Amino acid sequence: MRKLSVALCATLALGFSTAQAQTTLSIATGGTGGVYYPIGGGLAELIGQHIPGYSGAVEVTGASVENMGLIHREDSDLAIALADTVFQAYNGTGRFDGRPLDVVALASIYPNAVQIVTLANSGITSLDDLRGKRVSVGAPGSGTELNARALLESNGLSYDDMSVQRLNFNETADALRDGDIDAGFWSVGPPTSSILSLATQRDIRLVSLTTTQIRNAQSVEPVFAPYVLRAGLYEGVTSPTQSVSIPNVLTVNPAMSEELAYQLTKLLFEEVEYLRAIHPAANDTTVEFSLTSTPIPMHPGALRYYEEIGAVIPDRLRE
Repeated sequence: MRKLSVALCATLALGFSTAQAQTTLSIATGGTGGVYYPIGGGLAELIGQHIPGYSGAVEVTGASVENMGLIHREDSDLAIALADTVFQAYNGTGRFDGRPLDVVALASIYPNAVQIVTLANSGITSLDDLRGKRVSVGAPGSGTELNARALLESNGLSYDDMSVQRLNFNETADALRDGDIDAGFWSVGPPTSSILSLATQRDIRLVSLTTTQIRNAQSVEPVFAPYVLRAGLYEGVTSPTQSVSIPNVLTVNPAMSEELAYQLTKLLFEEVEYLRAIHPAANDTTVEFSLTSTPIPMHPGALRYYEEIGAVIPDRLRE
């Protein structure tokens, strides 16, 4: 009896109860062809291994916009989403105009690069060449679509200038391979599996942005930052490609307990090598990147972790 009491006290001290012993945390990600899904899957495994009383379950979703609704309604416990979508959801702007959602951050985990992919023989070498072409702008309501629209419209292009399809990453790669579209947008941590696979089947080209086009994009989407996709990232792509990137943010509902938010944030950084073994995008999962890139306030439990390790926390991350 004494041993049982000690164990029970230790469990309660961590902020858990025996009734929560089998709690499963739902992690909203995106399509299986992107980076959210494997990163989320790795985090789910870490939760089950390291946080007593909890397991994780990765969920396939329509990505950023849908994920914000899932967090707001507490239909998911954690979600990864692009910084622009997170910023709009928190502030009730853009797609969420007048309807701010209940969402806070634990961390920013890696940058997405906007990647515009076409076949090498398509004749498409610039953003302007997309006029009159069949173009996938990403899954409906996804962060990829939001980024594609911002990039196009800031540079004088609209959906009316092209034949638009809204396909997820795998569907976009298949459509390019089969000649059903001329170009596609990905907003995802490079390298991504669907483009890697496509490049082994077809000769591909990444469309580079000009300095002016990048500046135009930043004028309408301040969270955009210049990013260079390195030569050799994908088979046959021998030159670096100028583009823009945007952070991906790990989010939760403010109602999550401080203790759980603390444990999750601590787990993310202390076990990050596990995630890096799953996907190289996690090479950018650092405390420094998180604190300099996150666009909305952080959960008090996350702040507790950063304070504990002596990190300097910008005032904008405190509610």
